[in-house]
Amino acid sequence: MSLRNARAVRWVRHQFSQEPFEPTRRVWPAGVRLAVMVGLFVLVTGIAAGMRALAGENPVLSLLFGAAAAMLALTVYAAAVRLLEQRPASELDTSAAGSGLRLGTLGGVGLFVATLALIALFGGYDTKGGVSVGGAVTVLGMMAGVAVVEELLFRGIVFRLVEDLAGTRGALVVSGVLFGALHLVNSGATVWGALAIAVEAGLMLGAAYAATRTLWLPIGLHFGWNFALSGVFGVTVSGNEDMPTGLLHGTLSGPTAITGGDFGPEASIFAILVCTIPTILLLRTAKRRGRLHPRRRPSTTGTPAAS
Repeated sequence: MSLRNARAVRWVRHQFSQEPFEPTRRVWPAGVRLAVMVGLFVLVTGIAAGMRALAGENPVLSLLFGAAAAMLALTVYAAAVRLLEQRPASELDTSAAGSGLRLGTLGGVGLFVATLALIALFGGYDTKGGVSVGGAVTVLGMMAGVAVVEELLFRGIVFRLVEDLAGTRGALVVSGVLFGALHLVNSGATVWGALAIAVEAGLMLGAAYAATRTLWLPIGLHFGWNFALSGVFGVTVSGNEDMPTGLLHGTLSGPTAITGGDFGPEASIFAILVCTIPTILLLRTAKRRGRLHPRRRPSTTGTPAAS
């Protein structure tokens, strides 16, 4: 390893260090940090999208570029927190990464399997064609990058910083609505689908962050759900009709309320019902742990400010 590469590796490791450090500059107000970090992650999202476009449906490139996009986003986020907030990025404590990602991924897969089982019970899901291992690998890499980038943006930045201004309830609403609105740009998007995403995913992933105060669980849930949806069962993800075919080539038929129609199973009433259960449980856990924060009220002492 060259000296330059060794320095780069040390710099990246330093960004994730949990060692407290002496602040060297003032911490910007939450509103300013929100604007700056959202702008920064719009750029990161664009770079990640470019990587996905370059990878296309090549399984090897998709894995490599997906991992690169995830690492880029994590490092940029951790560095931004250290610079703008003058603290270690405790929400990305790597000692909690393994357990959080495992639990989240298994949970996300399980929740989608339950959703699709209900859809299939009403005759809404079937498969055609053979099995595509390459397609599953392609989706695996793609969804790894998507889950990391979107969770850092919507839970790490939007939820966390809006919570400083409007409390946990306000953060759940704002981050959920914005997360749903993001999916309106997809080719098969519908307003109902965006609302369903806001409720089932936006609230659940926000609750996962509130309960654990780390980003690993929501990243795992997001990844597990998306990979099961497209990478395993081969159905439309959030109205995005341009996704590569996964392990199976799934087909949906029947009432839109059951199957989600062109938007995919995430617009199914079953998806909302299934995801509501962990959302409630996670919010109860957050409350029990004292992690639901009220809206901050400006201090009023009644004493006139000194001139």
